Formats: sequence, structure tokens, C-alpha cells
Amino acid sequence: MPYLPHQMAPSSLRRRAGPRVRFAETTPAVLRLSDGKRVPGKLQLISISGGLLGLQRPLKPESLVKLLFVTPSGSILGVAKMLNPLSWGLQPFRFVTLRHDDESRLQAAIQSSLAQSDRRDRRTRRDHDLIEKYRQW
Repeated sequence: MPYLPHQMAPSSLRRRAGPRVRFAETTPAVLRLSDGKRVPGKLQLISISGGLLGLQRPLKPESLVKLLFVTPSGSILGVAKMLNPLSWGLQPFRFVTLRHDDESRLQAAIQSSLAQSDRRDRRTRRDHDLIEKYRQW
């Protein structure tokens, strides 16, 4: 299987997971198994080293799949190793290989999501402060 390499992951993928985010929009994902079958899923959480997928049924742990999903920064295609399922519908994965341009797009999407979350938090705090300021006791 030429698309399922047995090489070590790039050093950038062996680092800590880094921040984990949940994108604001539902993010569909497609997994291609080694036998060519496609499995649909939904990205629940993502980090630069892996994430969590919502699946109709779990895949065999340790199986290697091609994983494709689209972010606001562009499409991401990588090879992922499926980990032990957390439940029938949730299964974590770890990226095994991710090309540099896909890694850059993923990092940009994560940073953008974190910045949006920070802006929402600041607005919420500002709104709360205004409510407190004008609240009649």
C-alpha cells in the first residue's frame, strides 16, 4: 500500500499535542481505509498531532487511514493512526504523516479558531461588565 508509509512521523508531529480546538462549524471528514472503502465522520476536536472523530462505528485501533477534512484555511490530507475508541461513536486518532503545507494550513486553522474563541470570550466579559455596571441593585 503505497499511501500507508511505515516511516517515522516527522519531528513536528512527535511533539506535544498543543492546543486542541473545536471548530465553530461542523467539520465533516472522510477516512479512506487500506481496502479502499470510505468512512464518513465528523471532526470533534483537532490539534496539530491528532484529534477526535465522531464515527457511526469505531474502526479497528492501530489501523492506518487517509484522513481528509476541510478547514477555513483549506483542505487537510494526512495519514492517521486510529486509537482505542472512547465510546461507540467517538474515536481518537494521531497523525502519522502530514505534509508541510497541510500542517501549515492546520496550524493556521487552529490559531484562527483560538483567536475567534478569545474574541468571543472578551465580548462576553465586556457584556457582563456592562450589565454589572448598569444593574440596579
